[in-house]
Amino acid sequence: MSDPEPCRMKHTDDPEEQRDLMEESEESEELSEVREESEEMSEVEEEHHVKPGDKPLSRSKTKQTFLKKRRAKKSFTCTQCGKSLTTKHSLERHMRIHTGEKPFTCDQCGKLFGRSTHLESHMRIHTGDKPYVCNQCGNSFGQSAHLKSHMRIHTGEKPFTCDQCGKTFLQASNLKAHLTVHTKEKPYSCSVCGKSFSLLGSLKRHQKTHTGVREYMCFECEKTFITASHLKLHQMIHTGEKPYKCSHCDKRFSQSADLKTHERIHTGEKPYKCSHCDKRFSYSSSLKTHEKIHSREAAHV
Repeated sequence: MSDPEPCRMKHTDDPEEQRDLMEESEESEELSEVREESEEMSEVEEEHHVKPGDKPLSRSKTKQTFLKKRRAKKSFTCTQCGKSLTTKHSLERHMRIHTGEKPFTCDQCGKLFGRSTHLESHMRIHTGDKPYVCNQCGNSFGQSAHLKSHMRIHTGEKPFTCDQCGKTFLQASNLKAHLTVHTKEKPYSCSVCGKSFSLLGSLKRHQKTHTGVREYMCFECEKTFITASHLKLHQMIHTGEKPYKCSHCDKRFSQSADLKTHERIHTGEKPYKCSHCDKRFSYSSSLKTHEKIHSREAAHV
């Protein structure tokens, strides 16, 4: 069975999130291939014919059994990387990784996709459909990967660890951004103002400040924003959502940065150090105020 004709729609996903979605779709696509060859499924059911007194296999068990058989007899091999696949269709789809072919196009932003399922998954950005609901706070998402990432707010899980300093993060993209603190690399430069950035995504977001493009719109009040993250923060004004809870006093916050700043009241952490007298502060604003003392002293010398 071949992929359906390309449909067209807008795409605004972060590359990290898109890769997550691509990985999550692998299992469903394999099961889709299972449905395409229902006669082979029937053979499996025949092979596991129920004897009197035996418990019949569930449909899901039958699928799992068939999937194992399919994986065990991979006969289509990629000539580029040697990967083996179960069907000719799977091999053709896999080859797009090497050829760069992306036949599915978005008519809103021109974004290209190598698989129809990836194009279909992002259409919810434009329709506003959010079928994935958090069972902790009721927040809903357009992609299952976004819900999975969100759930870490509630569980406290931070699976991504920096191998330089041991700091942990909720998302891989956050770790990637953090690593530039250690490398100091900023290979992406703005052609308009010359400002340099560690990540290509950061440069693209910055360039919108020059173009004035504000493609993210709030469905509640129609206010527009340059980035998806700014829109998400704004939407909390309407929802009243405060997913970040202090573990010391139960106070809640809409932004993780606000929670982190608040918790210094409890921990006594003072990460901001004066370069003139070694005095430390809990807040960057307090450090700036303090440093003015030294600036005034230097002016009178």
